[in-house]
Amino acid sequence: MMEGDNFSVFGNGTQVDSKVFQSFQKSFLQVQSILDQNRLLINEINQNHESKIPDSLSRNVGLIRELNNNIRRVVDLYADLSLSFTKSVEASSEWSSAVRQPSHKRSRPEQ
Repeated sequence: MMEGDNFSVFGNGTQVDSKVFQSFQKSFLQVQSILDQNRLLINEINQNHESKIPDSLSRNVGLIRELNNNIRRVVDLYADLSLSFTKSVEASSEWSSAVRQPSHKRSRPEQ
């Protein structure tokens, strides 16, 4: 590899372009943010449930909908991540195997 190449290497030796890696990082940060928000929603839902105050219990309906939507977003983000990772590894494998292909030398005819 040249010094200016922008690749990250995983433990299994797979190389991934740094742009792809940054995209993964961004998606994981989005997932973490949503999960943190879900933790807060769950805490509020539990508090409202324990309070047994009618208005708080009614508010839980909207909070639970928001929680469900967040879970769907996390599932979608993970599905996108999985697809992107698979494509990246396949592209890297194809590139890697093309580079490693042995050259086809002509064999001299036997005399």
